[in-house]
Amino acid sequence: MSLLTALTAIGIVVGLIGTVAVVLPGMLIVWGSVLAWALIGDNPYRWWVLGVASLLFVASLVLKYLVPGRRLNEAGVPGWALLAAGVGGVLGFFVIPVVGFFVGFVVGLLAAELTRLRDLSAAWPATKQALAAVGISVAIELFAGLLIAAGWATAVVAA
Repeated sequence: MSLLTALTAIGIVVGLIGTVAVVLPGMLIVWGSVLAWALIGDNPYRWWVLGVASLLFVASLVLKYLVPGRRLNEAGVPGWALLAAGVGGVLGFFVIPVVGFFVGFVVGLLAAELTRLRDLSAAWPATKQALAAVGISVAIELFAGLLIAAGWATAVVAA
């Protein structure tokens, strides 16, 4: 295994972790790793892999907002509530190591929904809907990242 192949594999794994951890720009790291591999390497399939990876990257960017966004619109969760959740996630990341982003995200979202709806029994279902939408968004990114990784690995083995 060449150094380039090893570094690309590490980049892809870090990117895949980033899609789940939501702290790193996961798909950008996965795609960037494949881009570097295609530009520097000499694999005969590199341009095909980069083309498919680029299509999957763009598709995941579009779908990760369209699919969950529709679900959030149906639930009536406003965009500012998701912004509050994001701020809560960032604050939580610095306050509680490892799991702080997720805890802060939920607390920020629940606080925003409580502010908007003024009732915990109404705010909690909306919060669960928003969390499910975020989960769908992460799943879309992870699936696209895994497809890119599989295509890259296939090209490496085939060459």
